[in-house]
Parts: sequence; C-alpha cells; structure tokens
Amino acid sequence: MTVERTDRVMLITLNRPHARNAVTAAVSALVAAAIDEFEDRDDLEVAVVTGAGGAFCAGMDLRAFADGEHAFHPRRGFAGIAGLPPSKPVIAAVEGYALAGGFEIVLACDLVVAADDARFGLPEVKRGLIAAAGGLLRLPRRVPEAVALELALTGDPLPAADALRLGLVNRLTEPGKALEGALGLAQRIIANEPRAVAVSKQIVTQLASLPIEEAFTHQDPLAAPILASADAREGALAFVERRTPAWQDR
Repeated sequence: MTVERTDRVMLITLNRPHARNAVTAAVSALVAAAIDEFEDRDDLEVAVVTGAGGAFCAGMDLRAFADGEHAFHPRRGFAGIAGLPPSKPVIAAVEGYALAGGFEIVLACDLVVAADDARFGLPEVKRGLIAAAGGLLRLPRRVPEAVALELALTGDPLPAADALRLGLVNRLTEPGKALEGALGLAQRIIANEPRAVAVSKQIVTQLASLPIEEAFTHQDPLAAPILASADAREGALAFVERRTPAWQDR
C-alpha cells in the first residue's frame, strides 16, 4: 500500500497488483493507520482510495484466508476501512474489478468515480462465503433491495453503466481516468468549509434513515455550531462581495 498527501487530499493506493490488490492482514493494518492519520490531521480533508495495476480490489486474499489469516482490523474492520469509515469524505476511484471485499471497500466510501468498463460484485456465495464486511448491510441502502438481493444471491457482477444508472456510482470516466476524475471531485469538495462538509456527511450518513421528526431533533445540535461560526458569516459575506471565501476553520 502507498499513501500520498497532496493539497489537502490523502491518496491511498492498494498496491498488490500481482494479486489484483487482494487484502491481507498487513494491508488492513496499513490502511487503518492511514485512515487514523487522515482523521487526526486538520490539513487533510478528503481521502481517495484506489488500486494499482488497473484493478481496484479483488477482495480478501483467499490464499491467506485458507491458511488461517484474518484480514479484519480489530477496530476498523476489513481492509482497515469497511467496519469504521472516517468521518471525513472518502472517494473510491475504481478501475477494473471491485469484487467481494473490494466492493465492500467501495460501499464504505461516500462517493464513487469509476471507469466505464469497471465491474462491481459480491461473489462470496459462489465460494461458500458471505459478504460480512458491510456489503450485505450497505448495498441495500445504496440500491433498491431487489437489486441488492440479486447481486448478493447470484454473485454476478454489475457493469459500471448499470451502477451509474442505479446511483451507486457518481460518475464514469474513460478507462485509466478514474483516479483523475476522483481527484477532480475531491478538489470540488475541499473548496468548501471543512467543518460544514464533515457535519453534512454526518447528517446524511447517520440521520437520513430516521423518521423526519427524530432526524431534525438530532440534526439541530450538529448544525447549530456551524450556523453560528465565523466561517458561516465569512461564507455569506464572500457571496455578497462576489469573492472566494477565506476559511479560518472557526
């Protein structure tokens, strides 16, 4: 695995191309450490996760699994992210295949940019396994339940065009351009006020499934500090003055 930090973005690259970036215990530990750093650093606002060598991730390393290895991080779960994603935004940049645990990594991300020839899938049932790293829990929240069930029960892959149509993918690129597209999307996010972005993600991911009255009750204490902040006033003033805001993170 490699980690790059540039212009407020952390780029995490799964780097086992000889094994289609299949996840081992060591990979999970490295990704978890990177995500912890991402959470702790105020100068990093968006993370992008991708894979080396033209593939995103084939899932758990089955050879290591057959030898008794456990690829789940004790706190952050499979691949160091699927069990406990960070509070700040994460974008998946998908080339080639995102299968099994690789698809579960994608589902743990907030936004997805994919090459138009990419494929997604949960083939665990074909191997006597189940998608226990969040795939069976998150997929029905991202696509209609009937679609989630078909993918989970048949194990068949989902083409990128269908993933876009279903709203699972945010945008498609030409093959080889997914990372470029994801980094461009990251730049659009980091132009905004960091705390407002983080709280917006928290509200959408944690409260949107609640009944609306209950959701408002939980939302108000999260939104109040943002609305009362100096940066909120700066954003309004910059709009009136037709200039770019100068965020102070306060």
